[in-house]
Amino acid sequence: MTYYLYHIPGKKIGITKDLKKRVEEQQGYDEDEYDIIMQTDDIAKISEYELFLQELYGYRVDEVPYNKLKFNKEMKINVTEATTTFPCPLNKLKGRLMDNIGMKWDTEHGELNITPNTIKWIMKNAKMSMYNSERCYIYNKAFARYYDNNDAYDQYNGKTKSGGLQNDNKVCGEPQFAIRDCDNCDCDEYQSHNPEEYDMPDCCNYDKHITCTTPKGSKHDCVNPGSINEFDLIRMWANQRGIYEHGDTKTQALKLMEEAGEICRAVLKEDHDEVVDGIGDCVVVLTNLAELQGVSIEKCINVAYNVIAKRSGKMVNGTFKKD
Repeated sequence: MTYYLYHIPGKKIGITKDLKKRVEEQQGYDEDEYDIIMQTDDIAKISEYELFLQELYGYRVDEVPYNKLKFNKEMKINVTEATTTFPCPLNKLKGRLMDNIGMKWDTEHGELNITPNTIKWIMKNAKMSMYNSERCYIYNKAFARYYDNNDAYDQYNGKTKSGGLQNDNKVCGEPQFAIRDCDNCDCDEYQSHNPEEYDMPDCCNYDKHITCTTPKGSKHDCVNPGSINEFDLIRMWANQRGIYEHGDTKTQALKLMEEAGEICRAVLKEDHDEVVDGIGDCVVVLTNLAELQGVSIEKCINVAYNVIAKRSGKMVNGTFKKD
């Protein structure tokens, strides 16, 4: 049996026995879009090399080596744009998943797989099919968000599978102290340190209420508070209140309409302060709506700007009309 170690630049490194079926038909890449790094009949050697290269190139490293995978031919899943459906009821799902550890499949949000860790997420989030009680399913985008929250920063070079800016809740949490300008002493040496531990003079104006948002386990130093933007603070606030864990997009969408209505009423009343407040509320809701949808607000803004950047048109009755 010949095994192929292939590389899709910028995407992944994997192993297959059938390049045409796995890479071209299933994943949709042409022959000139991937490279064959190795071919051999030594499954142990190629499995070890795959893990080494995945780490070297900064891709997500498989939890289970290829030569340890268990392929169960009876596990025929159905993958659509939005969901992955498993061929069993909820009460039998865990057993089927355990039998298929190492199984992988492709979605719009990248490759998803079954590991001891992802099984926990699947069991918590799987839902019974409304059409067939002998089937259950998960949402692909939400599953992709699981990867963001657990290993995106270590294994995706700071990028997330679902498009979100950062993970939801695995943050350092260590206190950081933002030092303001002080004319009475030289307080540079106290930057990012606890003033109580370093006997910082009382004249220094510092802020004790900022925490580091670097993901736990990250190789990077704690983030300087000055690098945290308002969107990060909104996400931290929402996550601490369970909005991402228990909220849903429909509720946020309705809330957005409510806040937009408040802006309209404030505009008609020429109430500047209420307009400002309403715009801010809409930004908060949009940030949370984006995260629940599995994408960052920054990406949404970037996508929209790229569309309008080169748009031409003219002003008509106070509104810009595109050509």
